[in-house]
This record gives sequence, structure tokens and C-alpha cells, in this order.
Amino acid sequence: MRLTILPLLLPLLAGPALAADPIPDALAAPGTVPVLTAQAEGDQIYECKAGTDGKLVWTFREPKATLIADGKIAGRHYAGPSWELKDGSAVVGKPIANAPGKTANDVAWLKLEVTAHRGSGVLGDVDTVQRINTVGGKLDGDCDHAGETRAMPYTADYVFLRKG
Repeated sequence: MRLTILPLLLPLLAGPALAADPIPDALAAPGTVPVLTAQAEGDQIYECKAGTDGKLVWTFREPKATLIADGKIAGRHYAGPSWELKDGSAVVGKPIANAPGKTANDVAWLKLEVTAHRGSGVLGDVDTVQRINTVGGKLDGDCDHAGETRAMPYTADYVFLRKG
């Protein structure tokens, strides 16, 4: 009986390992080592604004998310883009590369260069941040009322790297 159940369980046991997508070349950070990986759970906030053609479109304004590491709240992610941990360390980043999300509803994967530091905790020597494994968060298209905002739920993994 056990041998007949094992083949049925193998896909479930291997699922997470097989589901991991490799980091696209554009987001690679050679010569760095991970300091922390945290999952963000929150929203991508959009505002209805006039586009270059004068039509109202949803324009990204800011992220608002909780950072979770080792099953505990580790900090927050907010406009800047900024990441702040409970130990008082924080970084601000600037996007330098991107790759599409897995589906049309997922925000892009990003590579960000750290442009500012605060505090001397875990993020004190971080140079690069990768946003990977995004789910949701994307909002496109026309909107009706300038100034209106909309929050799109998303999750992502943020990998904080330092030169190694």
C-alpha cells in the first residue's frame, strides 16, 4: 500500500522546489551574497492621472507592505522605494533592471541599486535589492476620476544583497 501512495505524494513533496523560477540574467547580481530574504505582503497603490496623451490612466504611486522573515514581521516596505527593518536599519533603492512577472497580473521582477542607508542593522551594508516571485499588484488601463486611488494586493520576495 505504501508504495502505491508514494508516487502520488512525490509531486506534492517536490512542488515547491520545482516551482522556483531562476533569476533572469537581467536581475543577476554577481559578486554579492544574500543578507536577508523577506516576503512582502501588501498593496501596490495606483493613482488616476492624465497620461502623456491626456487620457486618464492608472499610474503607480507607492508600495505599502509588511516584510515577513522567518515567520515574523521583520519590517515594512513603502514609498521611495524604501525598506525598513525593526532593528532600525533601512535602505532606499533605485530600479536599474526589470523582468516581467509570471502572469499579466503580476508586477515586474526588479533589481534595485541601493542609493541611501540608515542605521547599522541587517540592511547596513546592503548594496542591491531584488524583487522576485511577484504575485498580483498590477493595474493597467483607463480610469474615470483624476486623483482616485486604488490598491492592488500583491506578494513578492525581496532579496537583500551585499558585496561578497
